[in-house]
Amino acid sequence: MTISALFLCWASLAGQVNNNTMDNKLKSAANSLVVKSEILMPNDTNPFGNLMGGRLMYWMDIAAAISAQRHSNCLTVTASVDNISFNHPIETGSVITLTARVTRAFNTSMEVYIEVTAENIPSGTKFKSNSAFFTFVAVDQSGRPLPVPALVPETDFEKELFAGALRRRQLRLILAGRLQPHDANELKAIFDQKL
Repeated sequence: MTISALFLCWASLAGQVNNNTMDNKLKSAANSLVVKSEILMPNDTNPFGNLMGGRLMYWMDIAAAISAQRHSNCLTVTASVDNISFNHPIETGSVITLTARVTRAFNTSMEVYIEVTAENIPSGTKFKSNSAFFTFVAVDQSGRPLPVPALVPETDFEKELFAGALRRRQLRLILAGRLQPHDANELKAIFDQKL
């Protein structure tokens, strides 16, 4: 953490930072980029010699948390995880690479996209194994939410993820019972376009 990031976290804990201080700071998705690789060892596998799902979710949560902390410059907690599907088994000895980045920041929460690839170096094969969206909330030492900087997407891929983030957020809120479907304007717009 930089000195300025430590100061902002300390100042927010001390009540010296208002929402506008953090809101005026813009960050790119590149600032939050995390690339983490692991070699799949026998203790990470199930009886079939394939990666255990729980181990992968653990690694994904860590990479996504680091990404959210880089963006917010504060501690973060996992608020939700979207669907994680296991499409391909990953064998012992494979190299797993997790790439995480913040896709959009809201008031105190951030959506983080994480993609997992598996690589068998001796055979030269590489494939996308999983991807998911995590939601994190920036918090102080007492667990109170803190405002986070806005995100400015730069690449086409980042712009695409940014554009869909509000719809994904509204869907999460509906499923959690915190938003009524008739209030989800971004989601309704999708269906209005189809008609």
